[in-house]
Amino acid sequence: MSEQKAIKELPACPVETTLMLIGNKWKVLILRDLMPGTKRFGELKKSIGSVSQKVLTAQLRDMEQSGLVNRKVYAEVPPRVEYSLTELGQSLKPILEAMGNWGEGYKASIE
Repeated sequence: MSEQKAIKELPACPVETTLMLIGNKWKVLILRDLMPGTKRFGELKKSIGSVSQKVLTAQLRDMEQSGLVNRKVYAEVPPRVEYSLTELGQSLKPILEAMGNWGEGYKASIE
């Protein structure tokens, strides 16, 4: 039932839906860093840089709820948590590549 509710709340515009899911700086950087494969929380925080632990945790939880990120907790001491992209998250690769190509072109055009 919660899935049906979530589907009803999605915007009619597909571009708006995409922006709702990945439309902030941190989510795009998380996606970029998880494209090559699984990472632990500390690795993500280090690779992203200036993001706070609180914000990174909130963004990862949101992306997990949206079905873009998998969170795997290992039952060991100390606990180990790994994040990876779901198949749905991996499907965003062409979008991120297009954004990267556009960014490179923009940088070249203003230099």
